[in-house]
Amino acid sequence: MTPKIRSYLSHWTVYLPVLAVATLVLTWGRDLPPPAVALLAALLAGAVLAAVHHAEVVAHRVGEPFGSLVLAVAVTIIEVALIVTLMISGGEKSQSLARDTVFAAVMITCNGILGLSLLVGALRRRIAVFNPEGTGAAFATVAMIATLSLVLPSFTTSRPGPQFSPAQLGFAAIASLGLYLLFVTVQTRRHRDYFLPITTEGRVVDEEEHLDPPTNRATLLSLGLLMLALAGVVGLAKGVSPAVESGVAGAGLPQSVVGVVIALLVLLPETIAAVRAATRDRMQTSLNLALGSAMASIGLTIPAIAVSMFWLDGPLLLGLGGTQTVLLALTVVIGTLTVVPGRANVLQGGLHLSLLAAFLFLAASP
Repeated sequence: MTPKIRSYLSHWTVYLPVLAVATLVLTWGRDLPPPAVALLAALLAGAVLAAVHHAEVVAHRVGEPFGSLVLAVAVTIIEVALIVTLMISGGEKSQSLARDTVFAAVMITCNGILGLSLLVGALRRRIAVFNPEGTGAAFATVAMIATLSLVLPSFTTSRPGPQFSPAQLGFAAIASLGLYLLFVTVQTRRHRDYFLPITTEGRVVDEEEHLDPPTNRATLLSLGLLMLALAGVVGLAKGVSPAVESGVAGAGLPQSVVGVVIALLVLLPETIAAVRAATRDRMQTSLNLALGSAMASIGLTIPAIAVSMFWLDGPLLLGLGGTQTVLLALTVVIGTLTVVPGRANVLQGGLHLSLLAAFLFLAASP
């Protein structure tokens, strides 16, 4: 590979958002053949990776714990865009898409990303060490918002089925957003030290030991490319959504698998970032990414979906079924026992990954 080609490839995060938006303009509103849909899907995945890369650049500039917050919000914007796009084009079968996607995001982050980070950290240092005050507060907030938004709709009586009345949905949206903002205030201002990385010996690392932060110019460029990539994600999702739904139906899988696919796609870059942090002995950063993404997936997605219901037709099914409720309750119990000591070994990582495997299996074979 020549140096010139290598240089071009090294700047793929600059070219890809532009290419995604250009492709979106050329294909908007057209019926596309399968090869074109496959190209859109590849560009969509690339735009997601580029968006999170530029979010990481901005996060590097602002530092921890603000960096984890930037990543979580960027990922959640992508998630909301995909959900709303599929709900608009999906009709009646997409009424539970928001619930399926949000629940999948919670299970993937609280069991998949968290479990994998703990496993990597424990294999590297024998014991993965993190701050129980910050991690416990984050996990408690996730459990609270998840129960309020996903469990209670199955037990309310104002509307038939697992759904809120408009007033109840408004209350859940405001409460979720309020709790998320309260947590962000605690994380970034009042108790910022609870969310900073600590070494295996328990020493707080206030300044990351990596390359110098990007310049203001590079940060602003990444911020602009981040917005461009997000616009590409929103538009390209509309083009590939029919293929995703028909593919799931053709495989004989439940409709809820569509939500799992969305969550897996959106959270893949977050998973990579968390594992990288764990390999650098920055376990707290890994857990900030995992639990911050889970919290944003509920605390920001539910209010956004509630607002979108003003122009979306049909009911919004948010309540979890019996199997899902059991998996969420088990996640809360195991997660609480994991974060309270502030130390974890490979067993805790294996427990969370086993819960993720159970969720994925039962999603495909309910």
